[in-house]
Amino acid sequence: MKEHKSMLSLFAATALSAALCTGVAQAKDFVTVATGGTSGTYYPIGGAIAQAASKSGALQATAETGNASVANLNLLGKGEIEVAFAQNDTAFWAYNGQQMFKEPTKNLRAVAALYPEHVQVITAKDAKIAGVNDLKGKRVSVGAAGSGTEADARAIFEIAKLTYNDMKVDHLDFGATTNRFKDNQIDVGFVVAGFPTASVMDLTTTKDVGLLSFSDEFLAQLTKTYPYFVASLIPAKTYRGVDQDTKTPAVVAMLVTHDKVPDNVIYEFVKGMYENLATIHASHATAKQITLDSALKGITVPVHPGAAKYYKEKGIAVPDIK
Repeated sequence: MKEHKSMLSLFAATALSAALCTGVAQAKDFVTVATGGTSGTYYPIGGAIAQAASKSGALQATAETGNASVANLNLLGKGEIEVAFAQNDTAFWAYNGQQMFKEPTKNLRAVAALYPEHVQVITAKDAKIAGVNDLKGKRVSVGAAGSGTEADARAIFEIAKLTYNDMKVDHLDFGATTNRFKDNQIDVGFVVAGFPTASVMDLTTTKDVGLLSFSDEFLAQLTKTYPYFVASLIPAKTYRGVDQDTKTPAVVAMLVTHDKVPDNVIYEFVKGMYENLATIHASHATAKQITLDSALKGITVPVHPGAAKYYKEKGIAVPDIK
């Protein structure tokens, strides 16, 4: 009889333990991270960030393809996604209702600054393009319509005193841009991403292309007019056939969320990220630039309270952005 009662007690304890475990599993928060197209940098790094964030055990993060900065910020504005990649300049425009954003999106909050994204202006070698003004009369892909890439191209054209009327413009994403090069259908393509970019690397294996290098004077004027840009360079031999350093502007890739995502969710997300950086660094050469020290460098919208809590615990000063 005692043995029977003991077995019943053991069964009850096991059942209770299972119920508690089930309760914990059901309590896990789910976070979706919107990235970019599969041929860009956001996609592989976003997948690794989601994997790292999930290692906290408190949430389950997954990455999905997206249409990059502008589309991702619009999703955040509507509260349809929890976390998304975006350029720092585009996030600023969205928050303040400038450029392609007609109304301010004041619910945006910063999660982390990630790494510089370089404006890579790919040129067909036979198109004889030595400077930005040589784009006149050429077939130019300026990025997907309404994208951050297109906004950056427009800013560069403004400084160069060029308009779309000076060239034949196509609105193509990274993958379509490189495919058009392969088919000899364009002369120039704008790609804004961390280097090396997979689609550009793939292109250089079959097509003889170069990268447009900007003068110091041009970069100084651009960064003065648009302070989200920084003058930077892409080192020689990053891509096959490009044997010299390329001077070019860069912006900063960010992770952005919105103010309705609970503080504890973003806290656990950021904690998982930075406590599992090895997972992120292994995903892409560009990802090695993601560090805790640079987590708030270049952010252009207010920091989410959950992220701010983690950074303050680590002794990092959190900027007060209004």
